[in-house]
Amino acid sequence: MDTTVGTQPEPTEAPSPRKPIFDLKRAVHKVSTRDGWLGDYDFAWLCTPVLPWMKTKKSRAPPFYALDADLPLLLAIVCGFQHSLAMLAGLITPPIIFASALNLDGSLSSYMISASLISCGILSLVQMSRLHLFGRYYLGTGLITVVGTSFATLSTAFSIFNAMYKTGTCPTITNADGTTSKGPCPDAYGYLLGTSMVCSFLNMGLSFVPPRILKRVFPPIVTGTVIVMIGASLIGESGVLNWGGGSNDCHGRPETGIFQLCPTIFAPKPLPWGSPEFIGLGFLSFVTIILTDIFASPFLKNASIIVGLVVGCIVAGAAGYIDGSSIKTAPAITFLWVHTFKIRVYGPAVLPMLAVYISLAMEAIGDIAASAEASRVAVDGLEFDSRIQGGVLADGIGGFLSACFTNAPLSIFAQNNGVIVITRCANRSAGRWCCFFLILFGILGKLSGVFLAIPNPVLGGVTTFLFASVMTSGMRVLTYLKWNRRDRFILAAALSFGVGNLLVPEWYGHLWDGIDNPSAGLQGFLDSITIILETPFLSSGLVALILNLILPAEEVLESNIVVHEDGNDVDPEAQIADRAHDDPDSIDEKDRDAKKAPIEPVH
Repeated sequence: MDTTVGTQPEPTEAPSPRKPIFDLKRAVHKVSTRDGWLGDYDFAWLCTPVLPWMKTKKSRAPPFYALDADLPLLLAIVCGFQHSLAMLAGLITPPIIFASALNLDGSLSSYMISASLISCGILSLVQMSRLHLFGRYYLGTGLITVVGTSFATLSTAFSIFNAMYKTGTCPTITNADGTTSKGPCPDAYGYLLGTSMVCSFLNMGLSFVPPRILKRVFPPIVTGTVIVMIGASLIGESGVLNWGGGSNDCHGRPETGIFQLCPTIFAPKPLPWGSPEFIGLGFLSFVTIILTDIFASPFLKNASIIVGLVVGCIVAGAAGYIDGSSIKTAPAITFLWVHTFKIRVYGPAVLPMLAVYISLAMEAIGDIAASAEASRVAVDGLEFDSRIQGGVLADGIGGFLSACFTNAPLSIFAQNNGVIVITRCANRSAGRWCCFFLILFGILGKLSGVFLAIPNPVLGGVTTFLFASVMTSGMRVLTYLKWNRRDRFILAAALSFGVGNLLVPEWYGHLWDGIDNPSAGLQGFLDSITIILETPFLSSGLVALILNLILPAEEVLESNIVVHEDGNDVDPEAQIADRAHDDPDSIDEKDRDAKKAPIEPVH
C-alpha cells in the first residue's frame, strides 16, 4: 500500500447559508424576551463613572460583537445613540462656520444644520453598506464607517469665499461711517455646492484605481502632513477666533460699525473680542472635556465634546450670553430642500476642490484601515482592498449626493472608531441606529435652533479641542515613517509652505500684481492658483506629494560597528585587519569570509 502523502488541496470555507431578509420568528424573539433586549452585555460597566474614591476591581470584559453577530436590541440602540453623540459636534460645526463666514440669517443657518444632520445620516447608511456592483467592485465598506461634513472643506471654502468678496461676486456693505463689512452671500454657498458636485467625479474615478497604487502615491508622509495642516488651519481660522468671541469681523475690534463688539452689538451681552468673560466661557468648556475623560463612564467618555457644550451653555445661559431668537424662529419639523441654493460652478474653485477631494480619498483610506482594525476584520488582502475601493467610491457618490442635499462634501469620521473600541461593538446594527438618530436630530428643527444658539466662546473652546484632535491624528499617521533623511527633508519642505502660509496668510496676496488686464479665463486660473497657495494643507500637501514622487528612495548601508558593554564602538573588519597584521595564522575561514562579504543595502 502506497503511504506517500501527496499535495493536499487548500481548505475551502463552506458557504454560509443566506439569511432571510426578514425573519419573523427572530424578530419576535428580539422584542419579546430579555435575552433579545439585553443579551449578556454588562451595561453597568458601560454607565459606571470612574470616581477618585471608588475602589476599582477587575471585571470581566463585555463580549465583543462582530459585524454579523446577534446584537441585543437595547445595546444596538445605546451604542447607536453613543455613535451619534460622538459625531454630533463635528456635524453641526461646519454649517455654523459656513453660515458665519457668509453672514447668513438665522433661519437659513438653522436649516443648514438640519440638512447636515439628515444628509450625513442618509449617506452613512450608504457608506456602511457593502453592495456588490460587478467583478471585484463594491459600494461602501460594510463597516461602521459613518460620514460627516469634511473639515478639509472649511479651509478651502474660506479662501473661495474671500476671493468671491474680492471680485464682487459677494456683496460688500459700506457702512455710514465709511467702513466696509461682508454682506450676506448665500450664492457663494451655492457655488461651493455646484463645484463640489463636479469635482466629486474625481473620487469616483480614484475608487477604481488599485489600492496599492493609491497607497504608493499617497503614503503617510503625504497624508499625515495634510491632516496636520488641516487641524492647524482650523484652530487658527475658526477655533481660537470663536473662543475669543467670534470669527467674523469683530475679531479685528473695529472702532465703529456693528462688529465693534462680539458677536455683534445686537447680542444680548456683547463684549470686545478677547474679553476675559469670553475666554473664561471657552476655557470652562475645554476643561469640562478633560474632566469628563478622566472621571466619566465609558459611555460619556465618547460624548465628552457634547458634555463640554452642555456645561458651557448652562453657564452661558445663566450669565445671559445666549440669544434664544434662533430657537423661537426655528421650525418644529423640517427636512431637506425647505431652503435651496442656486447650484452653480465657480471656475476658480475647481482646482482647489479637486485637491480637496484627493485629500478626502487619503483620509478615507486611513480611516477605513482604522475601522477594520477596530472591527477585528482583515486589514490586508483582497477583502480589505475591496473595502477601501467601496469606501472611496461611496465618498465620491456621497460628495455628489450631499451637494444635492444642500450640504458640503462629506468624509469618513475617525472618532467613531474609538466608540467601537470602548463599547466592543462593531455590529452594523448599531451604526444603523446611529443613522436613525442623526436623521431624527435633523428633522427636529428646534434642535438645530438650539445648536445655533450656542455662544461663540463655548463653541470655540470645544472646536479648538476638536480641531487639535484632527491635528493629533495627522501626527499619529506621521509616526509610521522611518524618519530617515528623505522623510525629514520632505516634511521640512512641505511644512515650510504650509506653516508659512498659516502664519502669514497674506503672503500670496500680491503674487499676480505684475499682470495687467488679464482675460477672464486667465484671471480665473490665477485665482485658482492663489486659492491653492492660500490654503495651508493644499500647499503643503502638494509639495509633499511632488517631492515624494521625484526624490529617489534612500539606500542605507548596514553598519558593521558593534557597541560593546563599555560603550566603545568597535569595527569588526578593523579587528580582523589588526589580528592579520600581528599573526596571519590567527585568521580563520569565517573571518576571511566576513571580510570579503559585500554589505547588503537596506531599503
